[in-house]
Amino acid sequence: MPRPPSPFPPVLDLHADLVRFPSLSHQEAEVADFVEATMRAVPGLAVGRLDDNVWASLGDGDDLLLLCSHLDVVPPSADHPYPPFEPTRVGGAVYGRGAVDAKASGAAMLAALADLAGAGWRPEGGRLVVALTACEETGGGYNGMEAMRRDVFGHALPHVSAAIVGEPTELRPCLAQKGLLILQATAHGQTAHAARAHLGDNAITRAARDLVALDGLAFSRADPLLGLPTATATVVEGGAAKNVVPDRCRFTLDVRSTPAYTHAELTALVAGHLESEVEVYSDRLVPCATPPGSRVAGAVQAALGGAGRDAEPFGSPTASDWIFLHDVPAVKIGPGRSELSHTANEHVEAAEVYAAAEVYAAVARHYF
Repeated sequence: MPRPPSPFPPVLDLHADLVRFPSLSHQEAEVADFVEATMRAVPGLAVGRLDDNVWASLGDGDDLLLLCSHLDVVPPSADHPYPPFEPTRVGGAVYGRGAVDAKASGAAMLAALADLAGAGWRPEGGRLVVALTACEETGGGYNGMEAMRRDVFGHALPHVSAAIVGEPTELRPCLAQKGLLILQATAHGQTAHAARAHLGDNAITRAARDLVALDGLAFSRADPLLGLPTATATVVEGGAAKNVVPDRCRFTLDVRSTPAYTHAELTALVAGHLESEVEVYSDRLVPCATPPGSRVAGAVQAALGGAGRDAEPFGSPTASDWIFLHDVPAVKIGPGRSELSHTANEHVEAAEVYAAAEVYAAVARHYF
């Protein structure tokens, strides 16, 4: 019996529709409405929403494989070659803000789910869920995936068993990503008139010694995919007047962490290497890693192998919503080049978006 026509748009049409929404962080309501209405038109799916986070579910078991990506984008810059929220096809590529980060992944995940539902496929003993969430790009405050882990999974839906995080990786499997530890260091001195500087203790000079000392900070434990952590000074603030020896100088350290160290270990290591007082400013963005032998990693490997694509795992220096799924096995994988994210030249190859939909569907079939 022939399969009935699908009410769902082809993946490239869906991708274009998503790019047309100027869905900056905290402004995702319209695109969330569109995604919700589009998924509700697909027979066999259960659709839900929390704030501007939308999910669609296929199957009714407790073994839940989550495919997730985000709806929000960063603001456009002044030098886009084409209107940033008008998807523009040039050759084989689609240009636009969010075209690669991460509406390509979102469109492919939705298309994969709709195709599996339309084919009559159901995950035996499990559940396949696609969630597109808000506020991934903000880096603090509200995060849609964090809210869903708290208020949806374990309530309206079962707990997550494994996940696929949709971010641009050129459809290569990322099995580890660095975390971010932000430390605030304060060098203390003693104030004096600059004309009698010898009576004071210059905190800027103390901070300068520490900044130079950072070059000698050695990390001994390397992660097999991510290498060594890094510690970089990014902001320095010191002094209150041009003729006063400062008694305080503060500087910020951006520490890119790996699973080889806990954030507490890294904080202690940095503090023991510096004269300055060291405090944690933010440690919520933890590093993530998934064993290559895990079930979800195996499903990704099988899907990529079946498509004749590169299945060699790698580690990523960039953070994503994987942070909020660090306690479950996960793989970060999606169409497009990460280097194009947030750039005026942001674009994705149309063929790769199409391939991503097929890979995501194959991952689900292999996983279950």
